[in-house]
Amino acid sequence: MRAASPYDESSRSRLAAAAALAEMQEFSRLATMHLTTRARTSPNRNQLLPLSLLACGLTGLSVLPARAETCQFLNPVGGNGVTPIVTKTVSAGNPLPFGRPNWNTDFYVTQQYQFFKLFFTANSSVSATYPIQAYLKFSDGSNLRVYDGNVTPTPGTGGSIRVAGYPGKQVDQVNIKVGATNNMAATGFTYRISVQGCN
Repeated sequence: MRAASPYDESSRSRLAAAAALAEMQEFSRLATMHLTTRARTSPNRNQLLPLSLLACGLTGLSVLPARAETCQFLNPVGGNGVTPIVTKTVSAGNPLPFGRPNWNTDFYVTQQYQFFKLFFTANSSVSATYPIQAYLKFSDGSNLRVYDGNVTPTPGTGGSIRVAGYPGKQVDQVNIKVGATNNMAATGFTYRISVQGCN
């Protein structure tokens, strides 16, 4: 029997490498075809690739590190300067003949942010439905409503929403309104709110 030559080992290595390269190229071609076909035929553009296809391609991908968010709390207008968290009890629609309800809370924006996080927590011991609206107020005096909905969190819990900044305009304040004339069910219930600006 003829002894194995170093050249035979080298040839086998080259063949194996070529086969692996061909397999990767075929995977890339199939993945591209799959994406193109889904984009043309599927009405839901948010559908994901099959898990098996994603798993096959993970070893050939270089994952970029996620950029950390930098957020800071915004100070509320009329706050005490100690805490950025505002606690309020929803007042009646017209508490006095010349009064106003305390539904609106504004937060100062002193620099440019890419997006904002708005936090809400139900602070009463009994569940209630809170009508909530949120606005971005701009330095030119205009404003944009960015949220409008009713939330019914479990007492002591809540949630947050993420709001993108508005290109070409400087946000001057973020406004959160809790209360509405057409929904007084939350009158007398307490909540906490705060806002973060993030980049």
